[in-house]
Amino acid sequence: MSHLIGLSRFDLRKQCIVIPVYNNPETVFKVVESALESAVDVIVVDDGSSPAVAIKSDCNRLHTLRHQSNKGKGEAILTGARKAKELGYSSFFVVDADGQHFAHEIENFAASDVENCIVIGCRRFGENVPGSSKFGRKFSNFWIKTETGLLLDDTQSGFRSYPISILELDLKKKRYDFEIEVLVKHVWNGGCIQEVEIEVHYPKADERISHFHAFKDNLRLTRLHSALVFRRWLGLK
Repeated sequence: MSHLIGLSRFDLRKQCIVIPVYNNPETVFKVVESALESAVDVIVVDDGSSPAVAIKSDCNRLHTLRHQSNKGKGEAILTGARKAKELGYSSFFVVDADGQHFAHEIENFAASDVENCIVIGCRRFGENVPGSSKFGRKFSNFWIKTETGLLLDDTQSGFRSYPISILELDLKKKRYDFEIEVLVKHVWNGGCIQEVEIEVHYPKADERISHFHAFKDNLRLTRLHSALVFRRWLGLK
């Protein structure tokens, strides 16, 4: 895609996948199984699920961490990032536990600069994609352009690779708004963003599990975007 610059190939056999999970009992096990086939180390971060995620495996490449209470997707990603750093990784992938992403598609990132850039898996939207997702994607892209000057295609996608350096950013948000804040502050800190195309699976409406709260999370996002735009206008990056 148009944002790929400064490319450097990485070794697909030496990658780490972080899977944040909160009450996705029907899909998380298949996602973990697929991830173990696609990466060296897989870090599952149970963000206070009830009941707790219990994955029976003798694989020493599987690392399971747990928050005793629900702290938010952003905090789960940061917990996984700290573990990835402990294991010696300079970057890591995030794959959602709801089954919408395919872990083997980390292969699509092979030409990307994963050690320096946040690389977003840009979803191919089919006919079964909810209208709210299409609108949310366009709305988010507009705000990110206002805040960073970058014209990106899918700033809401959760399938991403992150450089470990995001741990050095001054990140305040811990829930879904984390995924916006980290993009903006990474760019403000001199970082780059790239995008690659991926497939996405949307289950039927009656099978879909989402922990996105339309009112609460949209309010958080609106407040965040307003604050970020205000800071950019004032030159307070």
